[in-house]
Parts: sequence; C-alpha cells; structure tokens
Amino acid sequence: MKSSNPEINYNAPKIQEFVELRRLVGWGSTDPELARASLSASLFHVTLYENNELIAMGRVVGDGHMYFYIQDVIVHPAAQGRGLGAQLMNEIESYLDKVVRKGATVGLLAAKGKEEFYAQYGYLERSGEPLGMGMCKFI
Repeated sequence: MKSSNPEINYNAPKIQEFVELRRLVGWGSTDPELARASLSASLFHVTLYENNELIAMGRVVGDGHMYFYIQDVIVHPAAQGRGLGAQLMNEIESYLDKVVRKGATVGLLAAKGKEEFYAQYGYLERSGEPLGMGMCKFI
C-alpha cells in the first residue's frame, strides 16, 4: 500500500469491504446480512481509502444517549504502522466530544495487546474495583 494521505470518509463501508477487512485482521468470517444490519445501526462511521480500497475504519455504536461503544477499529495489515489507527481514534474522539453528555459512558473492547493504544485516549482497563472486570459473550 502506498504511503500518501488516505481519503477520509464518514459513511459506512460497503458490506463486502467490511467483511473482508475483518477477515484480513483475523476476526473470522462475518455473515454479510448481519454485517449490513450492524453497520446500518451504527451512530458514527469513519473510513480511510487509498486507491478506492478500504484500508482502515472505525465506528461508534450504542443508544446515542447514555451508552457509546467504539467498535471495529481496524487497519488493513499492509497499512499498519502508519498512524492510521490514531487517525481513526482522533476522528472518533472528535465525534464523541460533540455528542456525549455528562453522565454517559463510552466503552470499548480492546483487541489483545492494544490496551496501551487506547489508554492514550483516556480509556482505562477495568481492574475489577469498583465495577468488576467486565464481561462479554460471543455467539
């Protein structure tokens, strides 16, 4: 992948692009209909393109009032190490600064080994005190 500045976009990626990017980073296969429904229910999207190819994306999901979750911050393996994840997070944080009100919660599930990356944006690992460790269930 070339190293120029990618084109930034605030629309959902095409379904097949999304499914393929998730596969490329090792997140397995995703049912296209499930992907379509999920992307259409998102609150915010940011995508980066080079040569009309999706190279990075992130989104925010939630109820848009009390709960916001950063989801699918993904950088194509061939484009990693160029600061694109930081570019995505800066856009996401800018969106959140505009819409999140006092009393709301912004959360995320960091991929293993990425905790330090998110910590620089103020996200804390849950130590178990006082809120518990946090849990999830994969179906």
